[in-house]
Amino acid sequence: ADKIRKLIKEYVNNENCLKPWSDQKLADLLSEKGGINISRRTVAKYREILKIPSS
Repeated sequence: ADKIRKLIKEYVNNENCLKPWSDQKLADLLSEKGGINISRRTVAKYREILKIPSS
C-alpha cells in the first residue's frame, strides 16, 4: 500500500496542473507502468488519505 501511495503521489506531482488526471487514468497508469491493478475507487481512497484533491 505504501508503494502504491508513493507512486500516486509521484504521478500527481508530475501531471499537468491545467489538465489533472482522473482517478481512472491514475489506475490505468499504475497498471501500465507499475504492473499494479487497482480500482478507481482505491485510487480515490488513496488520494483522500494523501490529501490530494480529485481532478
